[in-house]
Amino acid sequence: MVNFDDKRSFYRMMLNSDVTVTIIDDEANSTLTATCRDLSATGMAIEMSHPIELNTDVRVTIDSSGNAVQPLDVKGKVVRVTEESSECYLIGINIAEID
Repeated sequence: MVNFDDKRSFYRMMLNSDVTVTIIDDEANSTLTATCRDLSATGMAIEMSHPIELNTDVRVTIDSSGNAVQPLDVKGKVVRVTEESSECYLIGINIAEID
């Protein structure tokens, strides 16, 4: 049974899915790969080998595993960066728009 004692407004779904992260800027949109650890209606946590600066605008795409479900494509902003080890960072993203 799911326990909502963590006071979240939306249920957080645990994942282990590969994602494509595009850093949105005026000069060149850099594309990186990462792993989505969890996802909710308003945010996600991704794991990657290097940090992304706070307040960076990003687009995250999660490919679908089949034709029955469409890929997820969201725009958001980096709101948290936690170093878990020397080559592992947990990036918190606040979702602003779902395409």
